[in-house]
Amino acid sequence: MSIHRPRILIVKPGLDGHDRGAKVVAFALRDAGCEVIYLGLRSSASDIMSAAVDEAVDVIGASILSGAHLALAAELV
Repeated sequence: MSIHRPRILIVKPGLDGHDRGAKVVAFALRDAGCEVIYLGLRSSASDIMSAAVDEAVDVIGASILSGAHLALAAELV
């Protein structure tokens, strides 16, 4: 029986320029056995959705520090 390793896309949308927390989460997920795709800083909603489809991910994890980026998160729903 093969075990499904979840594919998780980690992104840091917006312009606040700090991605340390997103990287910590990405490494922790990898250590837990997940397959992680890290898109990085300043990703737009269309960049995120394209990567999610291209990589056939199961989950998108977005690190959003402030409420200023909630409009971008709403585009991902």
